[in-house]
Amino acid sequence: MGTETEVMWARLTAAEIQARAQPETVVLIPVASIEQHGPHLAVGVDTVLATAVAERTARRLQAAGTPALVTPTLWSGLAEHHMAFGGTMTLDLATFSALVGGIARSVARHGFRRIALVNGHGGNTEAIASAAIELTRALAVPVVGLTYWLANADTFGPILESQPNVMHACEAETSMMMALAPDCVRAERIETAVPKRFAPPAPPGFKRSRPFAEMTDTGVIGDPRKASAEKGERLLEAAAGRLATEFARPELWR
Repeated sequence: MGTETEVMWARLTAAEIQARAQPETVVLIPVASIEQHGPHLAVGVDTVLATAVAERTARRLQAAGTPALVTPTLWSGLAEHHMAFGGTMTLDLATFSALVGGIARSVARHGFRRIALVNGHGGNTEAIASAAIELTRALAVPVVGLTYWLANADTFGPILESQPNVMHACEAETSMMMALAPDCVRAERIETAVPKRFAPPAPPGFKRSRPFAEMTDTGVIGDPRKASAEKGERLLEAAAGRLATEFARPELWR
C-alpha cells in the first residue's frame, strides 16, 4: 500500500502527516479500554474494535474522496466498574480527560480542523461527550464525540438476534471479535460465559455507578451463544458505513 492511501497516523512520517493537514481532513482518535470481557474474550476487545471501526471508517472516507487519518488508539479508559473481575486497567476521570485533550490538542496544533473521538467503551461514553464539547470550545476546532454502537442503534438491531445493540462480551462483541481476532475468542468457554444472574444498574434514563460484579456473575451482559463471524463482519461494516457517511457531511463540521 502506498503512503498516499495509508490512513494510520503511526505508519506515516511527520512530513507525510503534515502534507495531509488540509481543512477537509478528518482525524479519528479511537478511544477504548483494557478490561475483562468474561471468560471467553480477551481483555483487549474494546481496543481491537474501536481501532477497527476507526480504520474501516477512514478507509471508506479516503476511497470516497475525503482525506482521513487514524491516530494510535487510547487503550486505557474509565473501567473501575470492571476491576473486581481482574485483568482490567483503569484511569481516573482527570487523567483520562487530560490524555484525550492532549492528543486532540496535538492534532489541532498540526493544523487539522476536523477531529472525531471514536469511543469503543461504554464507561467512556459520558466523558467523551463532555470532552468533545469542551475541546471544541477550547481549541476553536470542531471536535465530534461518539460511541460507535450508539451511533448505529438502527443498523445494529436488525443484525442481532438476542439483543437490540452492543451490551458487554455479548452476541455483538463476540461476533466482531470472531471476525477480527478469532484467536482472542475462547469458543469452548462461551457456554459458561452466559450469566446466571443479571441486575441492570439503573432504570432507563437514570445513571449511577455499580460494579459489574453486582450485576453479573460472569462479567458478561447478554448471550454470546448467538455470535458468529458473519454477524461480526456485518456489524463492523455497518458501523464504518454510518460513521463515514456522517463524517463526510460538511454540515457536521460547520
